[in-house]
Amino acid sequence: MATEVERVVREIIQILHDSQKGFAEIGHGMKDERLKLFFLEESQIRANFRGELENELHRMGVHDVKESGTAAGTIHRVWGELKMKLGGNDHTLLETAEQGEDEAKKVYTDALEQELPMPIKEILVMQQEHIMESHDIVRTFRDSTKAA
Repeated sequence: MATEVERVVREIIQILHDSQKGFAEIGHGMKDERLKLFFLEESQIRANFRGELENELHRMGVHDVKESGTAAGTIHRVWGELKMKLGGNDHTLLETAEQGEDEAKKVYTDALEQELPMPIKEILVMQQEHIMESHDIVRTFRDSTKAA
């Protein structure tokens, strides 16, 4: 059980690592200052979420928590960077961000289907609520920046 819980928490930590880096990189590429601020703040929130889960792993006796992210997350960020370098506008970057948020939503949903101890489950439920709200904000921004 403990190893399965550890696996689930590590998977969430990886997606949070990916989204933290992705939000920061996309934020720096945004032209709209509101969007830039939102993305940079969201990057910090993901770092805080990661810290909460790392603390839970430490309480479980897991002390080696590496933050490598996922291969898919790295590819997704490289794709986003390429879009920025090719002159991607805010709408294009928001599409990239929404795709990343879709992946985060899926990982949280899958994790919450597992048998998890109450402190971890409570943390994941609260974090998932924020991830869902963030996804909706990104989608709303994306829709409001569509090219005419």
